[in-house]
Amino acid sequence: MKSSIKKTTFKAIYRLLDAVSPIDGDCGRLCGSICCLCDEENDGDSLGIYLLPGEEKIFSGDESWLEWSWEYAEDYEFPDSWHGKVYFLKCLNAPFCQRDMRPLQCRIFPLTPHLDEDGMLFMIYQSGQLPYTCPLISQRIELNADFIKANLTVWKHLIRDPLIYDLIEMDSRYRVEDGEDIAVLYP
Repeated sequence: MKSSIKKTTFKAIYRLLDAVSPIDGDCGRLCGSICCLCDEENDGDSLGIYLLPGEEKIFSGDESWLEWSWEYAEDYEFPDSWHGKVYFLKCLNAPFCQRDMRPLQCRIFPLTPHLDEDGMLFMIYQSGQLPYTCPLISQRIELNADFIKANLTVWKHLIRDPLIYDLIEMDSRYRVEDGEDIAVLYP
């Protein structure tokens, strides 16, 4: 799968998101870093993250703190425009990852992008089923405004890539079809 997002753009996005945080302090202290770890249903395995198309360019593939695997997009519920490998990472030292290299999906949590029926981009709380309870979501803890705004900026750039746009559009459509709680945070 060939993304139009360049490695330098991903690096700039990582730097921007390194400068912001969902709350003041370490949100992992609220829940014991549950989004990095596991739940009982996961048999003690750490949770993993799919990379966005092109995000693998940031990594060498030889990181000793990561376990790499991949799936064919066609075999899973990814947009129809996706073909070929989708990379999946697990942190081997969770929750003690190499923070400056954590994947984009880790950096944006507990937010996710959402497109409305007119194609307008919003930042919302992650919705749907998670294998854990995040207090930032369940208690609707107020998130830092700079974190929310930085996420919107990032996603405005990322959805210029047709593959990423298709993913966000598909996820947004499923949220609406499933009647999920869509808590718009910004704008």
